[in-house]
Amino acid sequence: MDAARERMVRGQIEARGLTDPELLRAFRAVPRHRFVDSEAPYSDEALPLPAGQTISQPYIVALMTDAARPDAGWNGARVLEVGTGSGYQAAILAELGAVVMSVERHTELSALAGRRLADAGYDGVRLVIGDGSRGWPGGAPYDAVVVTAAGPSVPQPLLDQLADGGRLVMPVGERGHQELTVVQRRGDEFLTRAREPVVFVPLIGEFGFGE
Repeated sequence: MDAARERMVRGQIEARGLTDPELLRAFRAVPRHRFVDSEAPYSDEALPLPAGQTISQPYIVALMTDAARPDAGWNGARVLEVGTGSGYQAAILAELGAVVMSVERHTELSALAGRRLADAGYDGVRLVIGDGSRGWPGGAPYDAVVVTAAGPSVPQPLLDQLADGGRLVMPVGERGHQELTVVQRRGDEFLTRAREPVVFVPLIGEFGFGE
C-alpha cells in the first residue's frame, strides 16, 4: 500500500500543482486504505460510503485542505469539519497538526469513522453528532472550516464561527453541480472566490438543502 500511496501523491496531487511539502507529507503519511472499503483505495475517483455518502477523490481532499490552510499554518489551528464521512479528511488535518472538531449527522458513519481514526492513530479528533450546517459553536472560533457536502450558499452560522483571518472551503451551488468556494474572513468582511467545478453530496440541515 505504501507504493500505491506514493503513486497517488505524485500522480494525482503533486502533478496537478499542489506542491506544498507539508501537505504532501500528510498525504504520504495517512493510510487512506484504512478509511475505505475498496480494492482500489488510492484510485483517482470518489468512493462510496455507508448511508449514501461518498469520500472524495484524493486530489479534491488535497485541494480543499490546501485552500483552507490558515495563514499561521496548521500546527495548533482549530478546525471544524462539517461531514465526518469516512474520517479521512479529519485524519489529514490531524496529521498536519490541527485540532479537529468534526460534525456528522449520520450516527453510524461517525461511529465507523471514530473506529477508523483510532485504528490509524488519530484518536485526538473530536467527533460529534449534529446538524453540520449549524456548525459547532462550542468550539468556535475556528481558524479553518472544511465543509465536505454541498449547499446552495455558505451557511451564516459557519461564517459566524470563523475566526478573523480564517478560511472556509465549501462546494456551493445546485444539487449535482457546484463550485468549490473559498471564503476568508477579514473582520466583518468575507472575501469569496471560486476555485473549480465539483460535485458533492448535498448538505442536509437547517442551512443546507433542508431535511
